[in-house]
Amino acid sequence: MGIFAEIIVDNQSSNTDTLYTYKIPFDMKDRVKIGMRVMVPFGKGNKSLQGLIINITNSINFDEKKLKNISDIIDEDPILSKELIELGIWMRREYLAQYIEVFKTIMPTGITQKVKQCIYLLDSAEEKMDDIQSNNQKKILDYLKENNGESLENLKKHLEINHIHSSIKSLINKGIIDIETKIEQEVNKKSEKFVLKLFDNENMSEALKKINSRAHKQKEIIIFLKDYSVIKLSELIEMTNSNNSSIRALEDKKMIKIVDQEVTREILNKEFNKTNNKILTEEQRICHEIIYDSIIKEFDDKFLIHGVTGSGKTEVYLQLIEKVLSEDKQAIVLIPEISLTPQTVERFVSRFGKKIAILHSKLSLGERYDQWRKIKEGKVDIAIGARSAVFAPFSNLGIIIIDEEHENSYKSSMNPKYDTIKVAEKRCELESSVLVLGSATPSINSYYLAKNGVYNLIEMNKRANNQNMPDVKIIDMRYELEKGNKSIISEDLYSEINSSLNNNNQVILFLNRRGFSTFISCRKCGYVEKCPHCDISLTYHKNKGWLKCHYCGFAKKPPEICPDCESKYIKYFGIGTQRVEEIVKENFEKNPVERMDLDTTSKKNSHEEILNRFRNKKVDILVGTQMISKGLDFPNVTLVGVVAADLTLNLPDFRASERTFQLLTQVAGRAGRGEDKGSVIIQTYDPNHYSILYAKQHDYKGFYEEEIQLRKAFNYPPFTNIISIVFSSTNQKSLENITKRVSDVIIKNIEYKNSKFDINNSIVGPNPAPIPKIKNKYRWQILVKANDKDLNMIKNIIYWVCIKNKYNIPINQITISIDINPNSVI
Repeated sequence: MGIFAEIIVDNQSSNTDTLYTYKIPFDMKDRVKIGMRVMVPFGKGNKSLQGLIINITNSINFDEKKLKNISDIIDEDPILSKELIELGIWMRREYLAQYIEVFKTIMPTGITQKVKQCIYLLDSAEEKMDDIQSNNQKKILDYLKENNGESLENLKKHLEINHIHSSIKSLINKGIIDIETKIEQEVNKKSEKFVLKLFDNENMSEALKKINSRAHKQKEIIIFLKDYSVIKLSELIEMTNSNNSSIRALEDKKMIKIVDQEVTREILNKEFNKTNNKILTEEQRICHEIIYDSIIKEFDDKFLIHGVTGSGKTEVYLQLIEKVLSEDKQAIVLIPEISLTPQTVERFVSRFGKKIAILHSKLSLGERYDQWRKIKEGKVDIAIGARSAVFAPFSNLGIIIIDEEHENSYKSSMNPKYDTIKVAEKRCELESSVLVLGSATPSINSYYLAKNGVYNLIEMNKRANNQNMPDVKIIDMRYELEKGNKSIISEDLYSEINSSLNNNNQVILFLNRRGFSTFISCRKCGYVEKCPHCDISLTYHKNKGWLKCHYCGFAKKPPEICPDCESKYIKYFGIGTQRVEEIVKENFEKNPVERMDLDTTSKKNSHEEILNRFRNKKVDILVGTQMISKGLDFPNVTLVGVVAADLTLNLPDFRASERTFQLLTQVAGRAGRGEDKGSVIIQTYDPNHYSILYAKQHDYKGFYEEEIQLRKAFNYPPFTNIISIVFSSTNQKSLENITKRVSDVIIKNIEYKNSKFDINNSIVGPNPAPIPKIKNKYRWQILVKANDKDLNMIKNIIYWVCIKNKYNIPINQITISIDINPNSVI
């Protein structure tokens, strides 16, 4: 009886989204384990592909003789635990994703094995080249003389020869070239060359005698090595002003040895002062004790900490992690990407030292790979990172902490479109770990679950420094216009900025829109400059003088006259952070001003550099988007100004009010975190909207009670689930026809499965999507509302119609994107 492996192969086609069974050769059976990567022959041509072993069995229900053998083992040890594999299989069902999409998300980026065919000139090639008559074959040989061992892919790209395969085959038959298959990984361990000293200092004079009297540099190197037993080759060359030939000569004389040694790509190069536990407030202590009790008992409990800004949630996290480590367990801390600031990381490193892995999108592939390996090899017990850190490969996980749990970035926008909180819940369930969610403004969904007993709710209503919450003042910008103030800065905000600066305090100004202005429009005919590839207006960026699309990156120079009516009345409308920065600099020219948005933080470390200047008081006024609304703790900030509170409020989305309340509350929480009392000014054209009024009062519960009633009345989450199906294609007519066919089949299947399902009120569409065109692709959308009882039934129908194509609709002509409970339906 043989032993068999069920394997996911690295192939994106929906037709191959299944487990394939391979035989484990006898000489591999003791080495192959679940969670390992292997190379397997796949398809009719036996193409060599990477595979991941999901299961090992000695029982199959088909002919063993038809099975192929695993060809090679990639890993010495499994790269995924059985728990992470089980989590991946659950994610595939939960989010209607493919196996390969899920497991590429769980595995570290850049470790996929790629098979390359490389072409080499044979040793006997030279004597046979003169007989070659074909021009194409001559071109190939000339290229290989300079680039021997080049991949077939690059050879095709550089030479652009028609029927190149026949030329290559002919050269192989003539014994001039050969093809070798190589398996390469995108990112590998980093190594550097080091020099080992092979002589003793006592014998240095003997060593010097063996060197030619004219080889002064070699003697200088030997004398220099007196103080070293090992040194980097690059440092030795630099410090002795020598070259490779002198060092190689000493290696030939057996005085030194050059070796390759692995080095870690360090990302925590800065030293931090050690900090100790703070004395907890009564609220912090109660919160800590309740959660620690579950950690000790190894319950997979779920907690939601609702703590006002400045209540000291981070100190609770730190002391919980300390307890987890004392139990020989590990911790994952998730922070939204925009809040993953050096200041946040510093608080953890200062407490626990450098035995922390950090995972986020700004790291290079190599840096991410090294951080993943530190976790896998047990060199660290804490992983801090953005969304994907939920998959950190710890073997004895004790706690997952998700800070700012309400943040949109915890929902993936790429396949698989997973919800990090739900994935963390499942992982904690599989590994008997505790889940802690924390926020000053919990999502409506999380707070609803807490109020209904799914999460254990813990309230922290006071700031840890006993300071009162900042005073919030709402400014009606309509009244400012009536007074003749056409500036974006109200009289009150201008006065408060002046007052703060005169008292040597700092100011944060918030606007959730980057760029100089929102759009360019003609006042005569109403023409708006739009992206030719996407159906949205272009944003003006003054520093580069360009109109830019924030969806596809298209850019163009702004027109001087209207392209439609040729009038000169074409003007900038709306406002962005770049324009705010400019106006603030004009009004407060003596005070240093900086802007923090996606445009100013695109370079590596730019985020950290801006915040350091602000922390060191080299900047008085910081203008920014939502990346400054949370995670920042600057005691000298006494004033926060919200330039336009209406931007998120007017989005066509049922969560618009929730997001507005959250943003206003979070950004207001940046004020008054030190000894001086803080104040907040909110400028708006809708001062009586309930989200703004509750934010003014720092009243989350009041906002929740009003919002939850509206959600219930209109049957929005958390009272239902929403499934968004977006169809896209460059062919508008074909897209419309196929979308309608898919919609008809889904509706008929739902009616067949559940005749009581309310089709009219639960299915919206098919209609053109709110943004009907992006990157030259037209977009249509179907929205399905489903209660928890019907959700799996509807997901199964969508799976068979849209993924497995059970009804033979030509969906291969379009792209389909399925999102379960999306962040936005725009």
